[in-house]
Amino acid sequence: MAVREYLAQWIEDQDWKTASQNTCRAVVLFQVLLENLDNQYSRFVQERSFLMQCNFRRFKQSFQRYQEDPCTLAELIHWFLSKEKVILQDAELAQEVQMLQVQPNPMESENLRNIDKNMREFKNKVQVMEHSVKCLEEQQDEFDFKYQTHQMDGTKDEDERKKQVDVLQKMLNRVNNSRLIFLSEMTSHLDSAKLLLDLILEELDEWRRRQQISCIGAPENTNLELLEKWFTQVGEGMFQLRKFLQKLEELHGKMTYEEDPITIQRPRLQERVDSLLATLLKSSFIVETQPSMPQGRGPLVLRTNVQFFFKTRLLFKVSELNHAMKVTVSIDKDPPKVKGYRRFNVLGTVSKALNMSECMNGGMVADFRHLTLKEQKVGAGGKGINDLSLSVTEELHSVHAETQFDLHGLSLSLETSSLPVVVISNSSQQQSAWASVLWFNTLCADPKNLVFFANSPVASWSQLGQMLSWQFMSVANRGLNEDQLETLAQKFFGKQQSYKNCNMSWTKFSKENMSGTHFTLWIWLDGILNLVKIYLSDLWQDGSIMGFVSKGKEKILLKKKQGGTFLLRFSESCRDGGITFSWVEYSNDGKPIVRSVQPFTSVDLKQIPLAEILRNFQIMEAENAPVHPLQFLYPNTPKDQAFGKYYNEKTGEQSPYFKYIKTKLVFVSKENGCTSMAEGLAPDLCMQHNDPLPEMNEDIMLQGQENSPMYNCAVDPILPNGALESCLSAVNEDFSSDCSQNSVLNLPIDIYSDAPLNNNPIDFPDALLSIFPGVFSDAEPRLQEFHNDPNLDVINFQSFQELGYPLSQPLTP
Repeated sequence: MAVREYLAQWIEDQDWKTASQNTCRAVVLFQVLLENLDNQYSRFVQERSFLMQCNFRRFKQSFQRYQEDPCTLAELIHWFLSKEKVILQDAELAQEVQMLQVQPNPMESENLRNIDKNMREFKNKVQVMEHSVKCLEEQQDEFDFKYQTHQMDGTKDEDERKKQVDVLQKMLNRVNNSRLIFLSEMTSHLDSAKLLLDLILEELDEWRRRQQISCIGAPENTNLELLEKWFTQVGEGMFQLRKFLQKLEELHGKMTYEEDPITIQRPRLQERVDSLLATLLKSSFIVETQPSMPQGRGPLVLRTNVQFFFKTRLLFKVSELNHAMKVTVSIDKDPPKVKGYRRFNVLGTVSKALNMSECMNGGMVADFRHLTLKEQKVGAGGKGINDLSLSVTEELHSVHAETQFDLHGLSLSLETSSLPVVVISNSSQQQSAWASVLWFNTLCADPKNLVFFANSPVASWSQLGQMLSWQFMSVANRGLNEDQLETLAQKFFGKQQSYKNCNMSWTKFSKENMSGTHFTLWIWLDGILNLVKIYLSDLWQDGSIMGFVSKGKEKILLKKKQGGTFLLRFSESCRDGGITFSWVEYSNDGKPIVRSVQPFTSVDLKQIPLAEILRNFQIMEAENAPVHPLQFLYPNTPKDQAFGKYYNEKTGEQSPYFKYIKTKLVFVSKENGCTSMAEGLAPDLCMQHNDPLPEMNEDIMLQGQENSPMYNCAVDPILPNGALESCLSAVNEDFSSDCSQNSVLNLPIDIYSDAPLNNNPIDFPDALLSIFPGVFSDAEPRLQEFHNDPNLDVINFQSFQELGYPLSQPLTP
């Protein structure tokens, strides 16, 4: 039991089953066991553990009785280990059943365990082979000594000489047999090394794919520590095997004979081990960090004359190579033959030594931080061999790195390349360039395919949906859920029972304008992504924004909820991204009405956060009574509970957003309720640009040519031809401020009044004219000019500082 405890790792790592059937292997393991007992005994001597010294001395004597029959000992140990495994498995199963934790192991974990198991076996085989080399050398030295003694012996006795020759023949037979066994084991170990290397290369390929999709936002693990550990251990083991072959050549040089197996087999084994080492080393030189600009949109988009960084790594980590290998960077080593293909030079520090000081975990890296690209001025670019040409953002390039490996007599040239990069010359091309990066890395796993966009494949909906989800995950740590994905699929492909067979072409994704708009599908999505990244990341991450929901489904969802329930969705008509909210309220007869506001864009959200807009949003109903229509975030979360954590602690005039809040977002209504489609809402006046027609009982509020429900800074005070009902809403403030400062009041009007206009002049009350002198002085002659302008629904008053003067009487036509 003591031997089992102190030599546990070594005992468990050996193949006792094979040893029980193979005398040579059993002898080797028996000798190694005795050596380990001696080593452990020496540790006890140093630790002054007298009792354990005595015990291990006795244990070694007990084991020595198996010296003549080591196979029996191997069979006993194998039997005991088998029984141990059965006991442990039964105990673990009982515990799992008791704690209800019986779960299938993930395939990835199974692969990792398989590699670790094979790695331990390989290392143990190499360790055993080291002992075999020593035994082989001792046998050969013993034979050489006997042979030299026989040669110097001057005896004339033929019988004696014959006995000596017989002894030498037996010794030579044992040497020959040992050499055969050693070469056989070497072949077996190289088979194990190849199997292990294949498993590791599979993991490396999977890592490369994980790195590729992580460049476009996928939340993948790209840590290299395990791969570096495996490459290093296998590489060290194979260099050991190479060293054994060199030792075998040395022994062969000292003594050889007819049909010597070393003469026949060693060259083939040497070639094989060198080939495996070359494969391992060439695969171990990788790009750890893909080319990226520090302030760029994402990796793999580079701009001429702007610095970018790039990091390479050698996964075979040995201290002898620290600062010994110089890496050189270039671009487009093998450019495609494409008409007009641009050529670049890499400027900056293009050569650097692999070292362990630039990596936190001591990896062998060359980190290039200050590289730039400069376009070569060579006419119209490459001539090409055909008429194929690509746009700037479809033209793919590759950053190349190469170095020279020299260690233990093995010399190799190593090289690696980045994923394809898009090189732009203007920041306005970033959006299109990023679309190319997304499309390539979603659909293509071959980094050498630089003419991918010459015949770009279509993307299935599953690929496209996953890629879009990754974009939201990367900007705000939350991807798209099933409902959002279904809404997008319906928008892209129309209503379908299943979207599995739906495909999107590269042209439709990034080149063709969406129906009814002047921008592409990608431009619309990218605008939303930028809006979320800069202004809405917290609200998106906590799930407050429903985001993608059709108007039909929006109405269905809201009409089932209590009044004041609202939801947030992205606008379908804003090129650069917009977000709006819709809520449900009930008329006097109990009929649900869904209302919406014009989308808020980055211009609005830059002034005031969306949470503050939701917090302070109100409408004016009959008799100027302010109402807060937003009460519950869908499905039933109180507004302050959902957004309270984002409110500014200061309120009123102390709020940093007061100057924007005081310009009220006002919806003007009739006395009997809000204007609705049933009362003749003019779509061209109130709808978002390019939005489909709203259905009955649906309002789009505060729509105008400025496309913003926020602070309106128009200069000309213009009165459109319309009717003013009780619509002036103002904060009760002292009106004695200096009128020389400019301030703006946005006054939406009820342009759907039943009063007949017929170009009749408007009779402004004296009270209003006295408050705003000069504002209306020249308005009346201009009414006819703007009578037919369908986009003006806001009156802008200037030349006063504060708002809030209570009107003595309503304005009438």
